[in-house]
Amino acid sequence: MAFPFISPIRIEAGENALERVPSLLEKYSAEKILVFADPGVVSAGIASKLTDLLDREGYDYYLYDALEPEPPVAVGDAAADAVRSEKADLVIGIGGGSSLDIAKAAAVMQGNEGSLANYLNLSGNRAFHSKGVPKILIPTTAGTGAEITDIAVFSLEQTKDVLTHEYLLADAAIIDPALTYTVPPKVTAATGVDALTHAVEALISVNATPLTDALAMEAIRRISGSLRTAVAEGENKKARDDMAWGSMIAGLSFYNAGVSGVHALAYPLGGMFKVPHGEANAVLLPYIFDFIWPHALPKMKMMADALGVLEIEASDEEAAKAAVRELRDIVKDVEIPPTLKEFGVKENDLDKLAEAALGQKRLLARSPKEYSLEDIRGRYEAALNGTLNITSK
Repeated sequence: MAFPFISPIRIEAGENALERVPSLLEKYSAEKILVFADPGVVSAGIASKLTDLLDREGYDYYLYDALEPEPPVAVGDAAADAVRSEKADLVIGIGGGSSLDIAKAAAVMQGNEGSLANYLNLSGNRAFHSKGVPKILIPTTAGTGAEITDIAVFSLEQTKDVLTHEYLLADAAIIDPALTYTVPPKVTAATGVDALTHAVEALISVNATPLTDALAMEAIRRISGSLRTAVAEGENKKARDDMAWGSMIAGLSFYNAGVSGVHALAYPLGGMFKVPHGEANAVLLPYIFDFIWPHALPKMKMMADALGVLEIEASDEEAAKAAVRELRDIVKDVEIPPTLKEFGVKENDLDKLAEAALGQKRLLARSPKEYSLEDIRGRYEAALNGTLNITSK
């Protein structure tokens, strides 16, 4: 079996890995650095941990914080204009997934003309011809995996769309769990379930390989074993370390194997109802796997093992159902709303949500179970009403 595997050029990981930024910068001979950080990261004093390093080493930089979660294209275009106007020759992104997505998009647009809209996967009509300027990505949540992938997500009126090209890959990713110690419980929960979703969707993807499976299984073990603790005890270093590693490993897995139904249905929730991405994934997660488990039984049994719910002599079906129950319980235990009703979705919204999700063909094609329009609407309806076919224990 031959398969490719792609990752950033360099990964620096471990507590206080941020301190390695100056040594990384030496190889780029950068004269002007543009640092992207969202306002929350700035106000929490996390961005200053980076800028203090840059000050100490005498680097010329500009801190840009006009960012927002679930960013529209206009925010990305403004960030790209800042890279051009500042004549930056290196970009650093520090923050959550949206900040990192903006940073890598803006870095690439330094070498390409037009708007980000011209390069979107679903509606764009241009292809990138230049890599732009080098970029270093530093996540402060665990996480989106944005530091590992070549995907940048932007919100449209009805859904979300992405830039995706190898040029968006980081030149270096820095995974420092110490940056996540002060992340609030609600954000820890949402980003943690996002990372878990990356791992479980990569595991069952039709594009999975033995290498992505190994990474996905390790990510599931770490995240499912530590997420509840990380939410309840934010300064628990062991839990935070497992979450940081798990998120990064999940990112490597899903970047190569791909995600599918959960993300496909989550994008319209973000576009139409402004549901944060991690929460959109979380509320859909058990309902999607309740639908597809009969079509991925061997992988679902592997998942049950990694989740720690595989019983001795359990059949494939019993193991699969146990895995789905555990996904449901994790979402419940970290206190993410379990139904779409709690995000303001109503019955008469389901048709437009389903139509928008059906357009996410790039994602749906990776599912082991094909989706019709009726199937998608049925999943939204199940998530609206909290209906699962698996029996409770």
